[in-house]
Amino acid sequence: MIIIILVYGLVIGSFLNVCIYRIPHGMSIVFPHSFCPNCQSRIKWYDLFPVISYLILGGRCRNCRTFIGIQYPLVEIFTAGIGVGLYFRFGLNAIFLKYIILFCLLIVIAGIDLQHRVIPNILSISGMIIGLLWAVPYGGTDIFHAVLGMAVGGLILLPLAYFYPQGMGMGDVKLLAMIGSFVGAKVVLAALFCGSALGTVIGLILIGSKVITRKTPIPFGPFLAVGALVSVIILN
Repeated sequence: MIIIILVYGLVIGSFLNVCIYRIPHGMSIVFPHSFCPNCQSRIKWYDLFPVISYLILGGRCRNCRTFIGIQYPLVEIFTAGIGVGLYFRFGLNAIFLKYIILFCLLIVIAGIDLQHRVIPNILSISGMIIGLLWAVPYGGTDIFHAVLGMAVGGLILLPLAYFYPQGMGMGDVKLLAMIGSFVGAKVVLAALFCGSALGTVIGLILIGSKVITRKTPIPFGPFLAVGALVSVIILN
């Protein structure tokens, strides 16, 4: 079963890479066929094997030899790793599937936020809807926790985004609300704490090493995503 989850995770991670590239450009995530972002040449089927094709080609396009970035295998490996981790934590059941959906959304959001400093509404709002709808078949208690988690996640960052917009965007508010709709109030608060702590540490390291300055904007979405992962594995 672990091998199957790994393989599916790598394939899903490859699709998430497509989403990370295409959604910010307003492109369909289904059509056209995968292509090189530099020369626009269609990628052959035998160059689409996750991780393996990247290693064989040395991380370059077969046609134009442009380096396509380490993001692609990292996302594939990370997605597969999360799948295995969730399987060990929850087994193969509805909870596993719910969190696979959540973390696929978070991987795409984190990738886009890192590259473009934006969190698309289509992802965060769709995620909120999925989180709420997922709770409906399980009855009132689950619906209550989903609504409460979404409310807590959204409202706790709202004042900061309103009074300090240069430091906290509304995209982060909606992202935390989305996380809350999946995990509930307790875990979303833990995710915020873990994400904030990690972001602070990484920020101080980057500033101390002169990689960035104090005025350099740092996307918060990836840290919230990691905070959610840690909190779900430990608390949920």
